[in-house]
Amino acid sequence: MAKMKTGGEKDGRNHDEMRKIEVEFDFTPNALSSVLYKQGSTMVLATVTADEGLPRWFPRNATRGWIHAEYSLLPGSTNTRFRRERNGAKGRTHEIERLVARSLRGAVDLEALGPVSMTVDCEILNADGGTRCASITAGSIALRLAIRRLINSGRSLPSKLRPTEQQRKDGWKPPTLTSGDALRHEASVMPHDVAALSVGMVDGDVRVDLDYVLDSNADVDMNVVMTSAGSFVEIQGTGEEATYTRNELDSMIDKAVQGINKLHVLQAGVLDGIE
Repeated sequence: MAKMKTGGEKDGRNHDEMRKIEVEFDFTPNALSSVLYKQGSTMVLATVTADEGLPRWFPRNATRGWIHAEYSLLPGSTNTRFRRERNGAKGRTHEIERLVARSLRGAVDLEALGPVSMTVDCEILNADGGTRCASITAGSIALRLAIRRLINSGRSLPSKLRPTEQQRKDGWKPPTLTSGDALRHEASVMPHDVAALSVGMVDGDVRVDLDYVLDSNADVDMNVVMTSAGSFVEIQGTGEEATYTRNELDSMIDKAVQGINKLHVLQAGVLDGIE
């Protein structure tokens, strides 16, 4: 295992201790929902918008919805200016966008959502490691709040209450769900939360929630995505400057699961009572 590189400093956290997390709702007022999410010095602005128009490759009269995600590092988010990707997402960005989108879709029943297209935009305001993981965790919070608001406005309804095309033409008005029915439909549309955490081997030890310094000194770097039901969406693990054993792999996954379970508790707690 490589030793900590010159300039690397440990931040005083225990090996299984995550960075401090702060969540602010409706940071921007125009989106259906927006969340300013801080995990240590990494800051993500996650916004959600909804559109009745579905992707072009969907069949006509589709009954299910779709979740799309976009991700970007803002120019001032890194210690040297990050150039805007004006001609479309580059390879790394495109890879992260696909990861965030499929992670969020893993927590949503698209049929229960109904024919609505939702986009989760993750803007990195400050990057200090774990930006893709923080985007997934923040995006899940913002997505649940957006779905809750879609339900409350009548834009997402149980299938038996949705109008026919003729009813729409005749001026159909959405029914108002009782609070209990709205909660049940939300649980049907998004039965689970989803969160992600980075882990790695640093100086021979498993560390969770890698900031930039730890990440740049990690011999093994891993991102773990998991739903609150305990199912994995994705595990990305790479030996940067070393190989790793099966026991080390198991240890990293175990520590990641422990941390992600804490994130799920946080996700549920911060949304309690938010409408």
